[in-house]
Amino acid sequence: MGLFDALKNIAKSTIRKEAVTAINNAVSNVGKGKNSSESFTFQSIPSNLEELKKLPEAKLDTPFKTAALTILALCRHKESPDDAIEMLNFLKGPEDVSTYEKGFFKERLAEREYIPFSYFNGATPQNGYTPTNPMTIAVYENPYSFDNEHWATLWVKSGGADNMRSLKFRQKPSTGEWFLNDIQCLSDIRLPTEKDAWA
Repeated sequence: MGLFDALKNIAKSTIRKEAVTAINNAVSNVGKGKNSSESFTFQSIPSNLEELKKLPEAKLDTPFKTAALTILALCRHKESPDDAIEMLNFLKGPEDVSTYEKGFFKERLAEREYIPFSYFNGATPQNGYTPTNPMTIAVYENPYSFDNEHWATLWVKSGGADNMRSLKFRQKPSTGEWFLNDIQCLSDIRLPTEKDAWA
């Protein structure tokens, strides 16, 4: 075997070892801050901010907890927009819900109050997006969720949509709390069967 062949074999062997290592690292990272999810279970929708603050997730020490509470607050909008906005103000931390955001929530949830409920387990078009009891929601991250320091983009899955929807969060370094920055999960989903003339 000539020198060129020997060098070629060494290069092939090195590339193979590096490929195997990369694959093993990728597999070991699944579920460890790369492609994991966290689930949260609630007995009911909080009626007001005081009830929301009593939940253990209200520590807001992870964006996953803030995401789950955001969906709860949006579910309250159907019965009491004022209470929903007060809860969202708490979840937004140093900032309040803007006038534009209030109008956006009102417009998006008018006749579509079922959208936030669709993110809970068991909620489907066939049952009018009624979650199973107790209500459980999974919040997902992907490999790009934490690309920017003190920022996070997480995802929730609707029983009426093929693609997951996102929410964005910002961490306050002085307290470690994660606050709501942007809600991007109120776009249309499939109509509840009872409201769908084509069902």
